Formats: sequence, C-alpha cells, structure tokens
Amino acid sequence: MKFPRSVQAALLGFSLLASAAHAQSSAVDKYPDHPIKLVVGYAPGGGNDVAARLLAKELASILHGSIVVENRAGAGTNIAASYVARSAPDGYTLSLSSTALAVNVTLYKKLDYDAIKDFEPIAIFAEAPNLLLVNPKLPVNSVADLVEYGKKHPGKLNFSSAGSGSTQHLAGELFKIKGGFDAAHIPYKGSAPALTAVIGGEADFTFINIPSSKQLIESGQLKALAITSAKRFPAVPNIPTMAEAGMNGMEVATWYSIVAPAGTPRPIVDKLNKAINQAMTEPELRKRFEELGMAPMNESPEFFKKFLADEVARWRVIVQQSNASVN
Repeated sequence: MKFPRSVQAALLGFSLLASAAHAQSSAVDKYPDHPIKLVVGYAPGGGNDVAARLLAKELASILHGSIVVENRAGAGTNIAASYVARSAPDGYTLSLSSTALAVNVTLYKKLDYDAIKDFEPIAIFAEAPNLLLVNPKLPVNSVADLVEYGKKHPGKLNFSSAGSGSTQHLAGELFKIKGGFDAAHIPYKGSAPALTAVIGGEADFTFINIPSSKQLIESGQLKALAITSAKRFPAVPNIPTMAEAGMNGMEVATWYSIVAPAGTPRPIVDKLNKAINQAMTEPELRKRFEELGMAPMNESPEFFKKFLADEVARWRVIVQQSNASVN
C-alpha cells in the first residue's frame, strides 16, 4: 500500500524522532561510560574540596562509574567557573560550586561567564552556617551587646574574614548594615589566620564555620554569640540563632552545589540529580557532613535554579550597600 507523500513525510518524521529518543535513552543508560571530572575552584583541603571528595566517592558508587576531583584554584573560583562554562555539555565536566558563584556576579566588575546562562543547575546538596565569634576579652555577651558596643565606640571595632568576598566577609558587612554600626574589615588568607587574629586581639569578631572554631570555643579561646542558620544547629545546640538573638535577616550560609555547562541534556541532569539526592540520604555520608558543620539537602534542579537566581539578587544588594570589593 502506497501512502500519500504527506503521510510518508509524517511517518519518516516520527521514525526519526523515535530513533533520536532511543539513541538518547541508550546514551543515558550507559552514562557514565568514562570518568567524570568534578572541578573545584579551591585548593585541596578546604571545605569545598572536602565536600566534593566526600560526594564524589558516594556518587561514583551509585553511578557505577569514576569521578575525578580536579582543583583549579584562583580568582575567587572564577578560573574554575570559566573552565567549566566552556566545557562540552555532555555530563562529563561538572563543577562543585558554592555561594561564590552568586556573590561574584556583583563582586567582580567583569566576568567572562554568566552565572545564570552558562550553567545547568543540577543539585544543591548541603549548606554550612557561620558562627559569630568574639574575643573573650571583649566586654560583650550577646549580639545586642556587640551592636551596642559598636555604636558607643565608633571606629573602634574591626572584624576578620577568610578573605575579601568570602561568605564570612559579606556576613560581617551584612551584620554592620543590620546593626547600624561600623567596623573595619581585615581580610586574611583563610579561616585559620582569621580565627588566630580574633584570639590574639588583632580583630574583635568574625564569622566562621563550625568545624574551624568548635574546639576553640570549647577551650574558651573564642566566645560564640550566635549562628547564622534559620534554626539551631545540631552540632552546637546551645548557641542561639541570630534571629533568636534579636537580629532578623542574618541567615547566611555557604551552600554547596553541582552545576554543569549550559545545554547538558535534561536526562543526564535528572540522572545526576537523582544520584546526588540518593547519596545525601546515605546515613554515613549524612553523618560525615553533619560532623563538618554542613546540613545535607535534597532538592530538584528547578528548586536550585530559582535558588541561584534569588541568591544572585540577594548578594547584589549586600555587596552594593556595603561597597565590598576584592583586592
């Protein structure tokens, strides 16, 4: 039986679509068939690197493949971000991205990538709040005390951070805005020297993550006034949130996510998202993240996409109001 040409064309079209769908399905079923590269924009040993390696190990097991962590540190993670943005969108080059991805949009005057358009959001899998810490010799015992002290002694307070443009730096800038007082920012190269500065009296306060400071708090070398999470954190249950301490709008956390180059096929995005969420439900991995002061998360690509856009808008306001800049 001979069909009219219009019908033949339609049948051919359906056949081609079916073949393409089958080929794509087959490719996803085989993914990954060679090592995945997970790029980290920080040097080995830091929080981002540790999070990447913990996740990569569990993810490789779930995907029955191999994941290689590659550190491309420098320029506030911009070197790594630019590299991944220009990689093939095939699911074999991924980025461990954090809050810096949203902050850098405003913090840097010029970037050679677009944080929204050049990446495919896959999953946001953990977040880590910061503690507001002070030198025990400073005559304050609460957030309200510190704010009052800053207002009564203009120009006297200063705060340390792990570096210009870091979450800790911007948490300090936001605190100044919310509290209505001034304090000079002293950037250091990492959390350790920033903490040492507060212990030694070079700086009066700082915002630093839990793992870096918990022992120092317990030993009495630092005093914790509050935590920047929305609710109390299991690792430090006796420390109040900033909201409980009387200051709303101070929920500041370093979040950890996986992104791929824009254009990565949706089936691969979905497969990776499902695997990451599964990894973060594994009891041992969850326990390890919580010990590191990180709260595991399980969210969809759609949630992460909106979250990233909201974070870019939020940090734009904070960076602009504080006149924060990178050295």
